[in-house]
Amino acid sequence: MSETLAPQNKAATPRLPSMERPDPRFRLADYALLLKPRVMSLVVFTAMVGLVMAPGGIGALEAFVAILCISLGAGASGAINMWYDRDIDQHMRRTMNRPIPAGRMEARNALVFGTILAIASVAAMTYWVNEIAAGLLALTILYYVFIYTVWLKRRTPQNIVIGGASGALPPVIGWAAVTGNAGFLADPWGAVALFMIIFLWTPPHTWALALFRRQDYEAVGVPMLPVVVGEHRTKVQMAVYTALLIPATFAPVAIGMSGWVFTAAVAGLNLGLIWHMAKVWRADNVADAKEGPCRPMFFYTILYLFGIFVALLADRTLFFPVF
Repeated sequence: MSETLAPQNKAATPRLPSMERPDPRFRLADYALLLKPRVMSLVVFTAMVGLVMAPGGIGALEAFVAILCISLGAGASGAINMWYDRDIDQHMRRTMNRPIPAGRMEARNALVFGTILAIASVAAMTYWVNEIAAGLLALTILYYVFIYTVWLKRRTPQNIVIGGASGALPPVIGWAAVTGNAGFLADPWGAVALFMIIFLWTPPHTWALALFRRQDYEAVGVPMLPVVVGEHRTKVQMAVYTALLIPATFAPVAIGMSGWVFTAAVAGLNLGLIWHMAKVWRADNVADAKEGPCRPMFFYTILYLFGIFVALLADRTLFFPVF
């Protein structure tokens, strides 16, 4: 699908009454919410694991600055995304209480805040770490804002597949922070393995959410896969990406980056993923947020990705001490 769907049924979607919308004013908590802290926490953790897994060494100050810059860059992307999506966020249950649609913040403040963070994070990464890590951070921010948010999200049901590259780059940035320009190009395969795990994980994770939040996306005209092709074809696509993801999670073992601790942990996590995917595949009530299997799968996939990166970290620190 190549065209933007027109928003539908906005009047039927709950909104905050105007009398409950406060006057915009500075609130530190609202600026923190712009950073999408839940998403940021997973981004920062995967970046930290990429930094630890990379061959070579890095100073404590450089490591701290690298993780801080990745955090600020991820937050900048979230803030600019909220600025751009403010028109649809006010019609979706999941997003209607964000600072801009709830009326607690002026939209331009979010844009300025996000832009300042983006520039500062890339500049600091360039000065204190290295140019390739800074370039990858800039690419991640620009990709998420312009390729995913502005171009893909409202135009194609493959939005999160193509756009998922931005979410898969943080561990690559962490890797580049350690290896530097020459080292990164000489031995990129560990970074590629981490990238592919997150890239292939994104579609089944996001489509699980889209299945039980389908009405929200229909109401605002965002062409998420379940809206465009229906539940069955979405489940087929989820199964395909799950089948590709499982072998990809063993790539760190295949290239000698991890050992038996990681292998055992990932085998168990993959059994859980197969079980959840099988429940989604067999279910007739996939769109039911309370009783259906998609909500549990959505939350399991978060635990799944976190578990994979914890296993990487545990395997490295137990058998290949970094200090």
